[in-house]
Amino acid sequence: MVKILVTDPLHEDAIKILEEVGDVEIATGLSKEELLEKVKDAEVLVVRSGTKVTREVIENAEKLKVIGRAGVGVDNIDLDAATEKGIIVVNAPDASSISVAELTMGLMLAAARNIPQATASLKRGEWDRKSFKGIELYGKTLGIVGLGRIGQQVAKRAQAFGMNIIAYDPYIPEEVANSLGIKLVDLNTLCKESDFITLHVPLTPKTKHMIGKEQINLMKKNAIIVNCARGGLIDEKALYEALKEKKIRAAALDVFEEEPPKDNPLLTLDNVIGTPHQGASTEEAQKSAGTIVAEQIKKVLKGEPAENVVNLPMLPPEKMSKIKPYMVLAEKLGNIIIQLLDKSVRKIEIVYAGELAKEKTDLIKRAFLKGLLSPILLAGINLVNAPVIAKNRNIKVVEGTLSESEYGNAIKVIAEGETDKVSITGTIANGKPMLCEINGYKVNFSPEGIFCVIKHIDRPGTIGRVCLTLGDYGINIAGMQVGRESPGGESIMLLDVDHVVPEEVVEKIKKLENIKDMKVINL
Repeated sequence: MVKILVTDPLHEDAIKILEEVGDVEIATGLSKEELLEKVKDAEVLVVRSGTKVTREVIENAEKLKVIGRAGVGVDNIDLDAATEKGIIVVNAPDASSISVAELTMGLMLAAARNIPQATASLKRGEWDRKSFKGIELYGKTLGIVGLGRIGQQVAKRAQAFGMNIIAYDPYIPEEVANSLGIKLVDLNTLCKESDFITLHVPLTPKTKHMIGKEQINLMKKNAIIVNCARGGLIDEKALYEALKEKKIRAAALDVFEEEPPKDNPLLTLDNVIGTPHQGASTEEAQKSAGTIVAEQIKKVLKGEPAENVVNLPMLPPEKMSKIKPYMVLAEKLGNIIIQLLDKSVRKIEIVYAGELAKEKTDLIKRAFLKGLLSPILLAGINLVNAPVIAKNRNIKVVEGTLSESEYGNAIKVIAEGETDKVSITGTIANGKPMLCEINGYKVNFSPEGIFCVIKHIDRPGTIGRVCLTLGDYGINIAGMQVGRESPGGESIMLLDVDHVVPEEVVEKIKKLENIKDMKVINL
């Protein structure tokens, strides 16, 4: 019998499914040493978020074929190590969508009708029917920020309440939104027109504090904001001031910038209700996560195709070692491009140059799409599903080859949005990804950490003014590259910085003389 090792609590229904295909051993709360010993002869390892499946654990597993993650995130699993060893990793990406969507609706109703406050009053022995007058959801406008799996589930439920739905998601095609009966708008319009606002996007450098003082000032006085996605999407200081001064009606929060929220002033306000990150904490979600991953494991063991594979162990080791650096490069290129584009991506052209053009490049394309999509989706983007998700979002991908290139083995990507276009060429130099060209400007830049891409006119003093502005805000510059076509013409400046660049600094630099545009890239 196949030995199946379960090292985190798993629903009994999931255990029953696993027992159909193997000998299940449940051993929770293992120390690192105990895990290393237990996993030696296991053919299947099933975990949740508690067990850390490190490279050491994987290398110590002599017979391991499958790792199952009963949930969405796989941050606790070393996917590279698993892939290199030919171990398939499966997860349950849709397990908690309904639970999060229902909590969103619950918080929306609770905030609209002051349910927690009224309950507390009743338990104090009061019978106060006047202080907790609420508002209806019917006929109100719900603004959904992020129209992925959870956002769409919220929309369906809100429509059943008779709400009008608008949404902000620059990466969803308009025809997809229209088919769901949802009108796409920009973020500021959503803030102006919505009676209720709910957030369903990942926390990235682009989305951090996407709801700040400026957006809150646009909201209706009766607006209610709900966040069951990620702490940090809302500027909590700005939210506190607005709620305290009654500029908006209420907030319902399941997530916070710091968790647990120690001494958070928001929790002192009567018009704030909350839950302790309970989005996926339902019996059904936990059961679903376990049974979904158990069924996936069952399929893999039977040699059947599984839908939720999160890695692609396929190439021989010698081929993988040759391709892997370019997969790293491609993922970085995708991540950079999505941060440079202002609007949704419509078309991607990937050109492989030099000897790379003779290799099988499917994994490189998948790595690029993973890098492109990861910053804009909540979770679940991997090498397996990235092409499918890109197709579902109407992103057209075209591939081509060049037998020769001045950069040797290189990848060039041209990405088109609704109103703009970006091209980047990269290669591998001394084992590291390097950018060779950005929008036709030649550079020699190692893309790591945080860096600024600044379009400007090549005039004396321009670079100095940018550097002085960053210095005034305590932002240290670690390195700089300038690419230009001709002296005095349009140029591009790449600044490697040691600190996050606040939006106010970006806007200030954009207003400097000879500056055309500025983007901050965070890898």
